[in-house]
Amino acid sequence: MVPSRRSQQIPVVVLAGFLGSGKTTLLNHLLHGSGGSRIGAIVNDFGAIEIDAMAVAGALGDSTVSLGNGCLCCAVDAGELDLHLERLAAPAVGIDVIVIEASGLAEPQELVRMVLASEHPGIVYGGLVEVVDAAEFDDTRARHPEIDRHLALADLVVVNKLDRAAEPDRLIPFVRELAGRASVVPATYGRVDPEFLFDCRPGEERVGQLSFDDLHEHGGHDGHPHTGYDSVSFVSGRPLDPRALMSFLDSRPEGLYRIKGYVDFGPHDALNRYSVHAVGRFLRFYPEPWTPSDERLTQLVLIGSGIDAPALAKELQACESDAPHADETGMWGILRYVQGSEDEDLAEA
Repeated sequence: MVPSRRSQQIPVVVLAGFLGSGKTTLLNHLLHGSGGSRIGAIVNDFGAIEIDAMAVAGALGDSTVSLGNGCLCCAVDAGELDLHLERLAAPAVGIDVIVIEASGLAEPQELVRMVLASEHPGIVYGGLVEVVDAAEFDDTRARHPEIDRHLALADLVVVNKLDRAAEPDRLIPFVRELAGRASVVPATYGRVDPEFLFDCRPGEERVGQLSFDDLHEHGGHDGHPHTGYDSVSFVSGRPLDPRALMSFLDSRPEGLYRIKGYVDFGPHDALNRYSVHAVGRFLRFYPEPWTPSDERLTQLVLIGSGIDAPALAKELQACESDAPHADETGMWGILRYVQGSEDEDLAEA
């Protein structure tokens, strides 16, 4: 796929979840399974001893910002967060994605608002990931009823420690019901494909990084619940109709976790192609000017679990259009998800 011309904009992913859900384990898995991508982390422990920061600092070195002794949404304002984002987003650091690992007591909605309020031109909000402990979910919900609201706000929900859940077949549908339109990913040991959250560079792991197996002692997993992931690649030389594409995106199945790529809307916007980034129900479009050397194609990759790949490809084909003239209101649905519509993003998240 063609490299994005907005490469200077770094997605900021908020990683939230109550104490013990496995956020640090998931972050370590991302760090050591991201290929050539470089992840910057803002780690926020509650308390004076920054255990989580120490757990990831060995892998990140100068790419870690640790915020101790307080909950990020209470102890740090948007301006201070901007300073940390500016440090990580500096070109010399070479970061591809920033992950904010919140404390177990943080309020996800406030964290999302803080990222959306950032005035740094080099970063962009990349979605909210909520991690839940499958083994302790019922007890956690009894202690923290606000978890229902957190799940409804998330773009992607990771049901972690599913191998320890007493009733996994009951739990997953129940979490999906609470999460509404958010995608729900089952996991053990925080193992989530990094491609669900950000574009991974091809290549080998960085020298000096430990493998995930080096970090965690565990036996075989033959009997553990697991999920197989499928992908769909769609390439078209015909423009897509924006109304038809939005209808497809609005009705995408719950197992479809990730969509990325580029869209040609033809006469609806002859000057720009649109980079698309979707994580769960989070959706954003980025207009990018066509250059004379560009081949005018739509190129999309869809990643999910239990998806009907041929059916999805057929639905995308149905979005193709040969209309020679633009519908003057046809792009309105797309433009709602172009950067700058922060209030709409939060309402949809």
